[in-house]
Amino acid sequence: MIDLSTLMQGLTRDADHHAITVTEDWLQGRTIYGGLAAAICVESTLRDIPDLPPLRSAQFSFVGPAAGRLTAQPAMLRRGKSTAFVAVDLNGEGGLATRATLCFGAARQSALNHETIVAPIVPRWDACPPFFPDKPLISFMQHFESRRAGGGYPLDRSNDPTLLMWLSHRGSAPSSVTGLIALADAPPPAAMVMFEKFAPISTMTWTIDLLTDRFETEDGWWLVRSAAENIVDGYSSQTLTVWNASGKAIAIARQNVAVFI
Repeated sequence: MIDLSTLMQGLTRDADHHAITVTEDWLQGRTIYGGLAAAICVESTLRDIPDLPPLRSAQFSFVGPAAGRLTAQPAMLRRGKSTAFVAVDLNGEGGLATRATLCFGAARQSALNHETIVAPIVPRWDACPPFFPDKPLISFMQHFESRRAGGGYPLDRSNDPTLLMWLSHRGSAPSSVTGLIALADAPPPAAMVMFEKFAPISTMTWTIDLLTDRFETEDGWWLVRSAAENIVDGYSSQTLTVWNASGKAIAIARQNVAVFI
């Protein structure tokens, strides 16, 4: 098993792009785990343009499968005094796999301070049972420690498609936005709480807003809640929130997932 830090060390400059070979333990079916694809897009940008302000928002379209040797090519779209927009194409052997648009912005003084994303009251991670099984059916899950903090569980047949869990990287991972993005997409789609049996799923798009540029938490544990808000015509629209161990909101995301059931 290759942990995230070791994997990212293999991200190397090659002509006008970055190249990386992803091992099979990071697969989700025939493609790499979506959070890793997103993290590669972000990490390649940070290495290509090292003087960027903090990442504030990112949009990812998972266009096709990605496995094996991948190439990431960032391109500056526009840079102003305090913001920058970067596009990134992640390509695999079959062509375009992921297309990303990244928005970076420097902090600025403001008279407004309004924070309402309150963390649910849950037991600490060390008082919760595991969420992912010891031998997960999906390869990439072995890279994450997980604890069930409440909510439902896949195949519960519940009418409340909400997941609530503690997550941390197994092994070494960057203590940066790259590490957070690689972790935030790890929960299964919340729609699976309503499933009666296992069925294929596929993330189509993922948008994440970073609410801070400080990615610190106790012992590497993050609280993540995912909730499906609308499931119609074979597509699930869901929201995902990440808090640190102190209850500070770190990121909020939206996701569109195809469900084949």
